[in-house]
Amino acid sequence: MQTAPMRALGKTGVEVAAVGVGTNRWSYGANDAPVFETYQTLVDAGGGFIDTAEVYGFGKSERLIGDCIRKDGRPAFVASKFAPFVARTSPRQLMSALDASLGRLGLASVDLYYVHFPFPFADLGGFADGLAEAVKAGKARHVGVSNFSADQMRRVADRLARSNIPLAANEVHYSLAHRHPETNGVLEACRELDVALVAYFPLASGRLAGPPADAKPDKLDAVRRTLGEIAQAHQASPSQAALNWLLARDPRVIPIPGATKAHHAKANLAALDWRLTDEEFAALDAASAPLKPNK
Repeated sequence: MQTAPMRALGKTGVEVAAVGVGTNRWSYGANDAPVFETYQTLVDAGGGFIDTAEVYGFGKSERLIGDCIRKDGRPAFVASKFAPFVARTSPRQLMSALDASLGRLGLASVDLYYVHFPFPFADLGGFADGLAEAVKAGKARHVGVSNFSADQMRRVADRLARSNIPLAANEVHYSLAHRHPETNGVLEACRELDVALVAYFPLASGRLAGPPADAKPDKLDAVRRTLGEIAQAHQASPSQAALNWLLARDPRVIPIPGATKAHHAKANLAALDWRLTDEEFAALDAASAPLKPNK
């Protein structure tokens, strides 16, 4: 398989695969063998960018990734997340959760560690201090946030900067069906701060691949038609066209579609083998414009 192109992880000086993989569904059912084959496919293509979290399958996703790393012998770029539930927000609690994640992964350090989500009145400074402590302790090479607003990510970035640690990424929901980062300030803040925007649900949970045979018309019909036309012109799939749109939107965007089987991972990575024309990008922009919120 051809090596996947890389993208900068903000201003960390590190590059990761331009299309990664979300692993929430890796923890569903007895699927260990397909997961290992998927892992091998990703690493074969250039190291992989594997996104997990302590809450995925109550730790099963992290354990499966640890098993894959041990069985394959080759490392991948692994990102995991701290879930700041109520009364679980201090730097000490973040470090304890990180230790547990590292134990499940079988790693001495994780490549990227996020705070999974904010909540009202959260102590963002405490989150940032915990992330900084993780880097200083050598247990996280880089740190980020997930589902944070533009203002929240700026505040965390400012606090991290006191320790000369860059905010690497903000992982948020972003796709042709969910264009909120363009209007809520998150994409602009990523550009301003030079932070990667890691896009989860980039295929809208499969809804951009095409509707079920018995589906009624819905608000994504125009987008799916346009994706289908573009895919046909490139002998590709609608999903690959949707990933290409995100890649073309901004060089800081890194989609992480889910993949539970090797052929899913190969199909997603094949989006990197071709590019949208300017006209095709504009056509998808126009087809999805009605879905773009005002603010």
